Amino acid sequence: MQGNLPPEAQEKLEELQDLQETAQQVAAQKQQAETQLNESETALEALDDIDEDTAMYREVGELLVETEYGEAYDDLEENVENLEVRVEQLSKQEERVREQFESLQQELQQMLQGGAGGGPMGPGGAGGA
Repeated sequence: MQGNLPPEAQEKLEELQDLQETAQQVAAQKQQAETQLNESETALEALDDIDEDTAMYREVGELLVETEYGEAYDDLEENVENLEVRVEQLSKQEERVREQFESLQQELQQMLQGGAGGGPMGPGGAGGA
């Protein structure tokens, strides 16, 4: 069907496909950020049940390096805050892309419905005489 579309409709269709790809990428990024947020929140809750004098280690590349309770707690808290902001930003971006997609989809639908009737400049219209 794409071969029979007018150039304007073909362009809109390509934009739609690009937006769909963008939406999938944003959704994947959001899912990853939400997973990281859940893991960080779980770790933060686990720290509440650990004695502050317990030896703690953090992963730095391939190594485990000893760290202090307060530092680990502060780092996790900061990480949670940053991830909450990231998830919120991605949610807003996801909504904007969805709105653009729906708007473009309506434009394309109107274009195709309007073009199906042959219009005044189409075959048999005033432009052909």
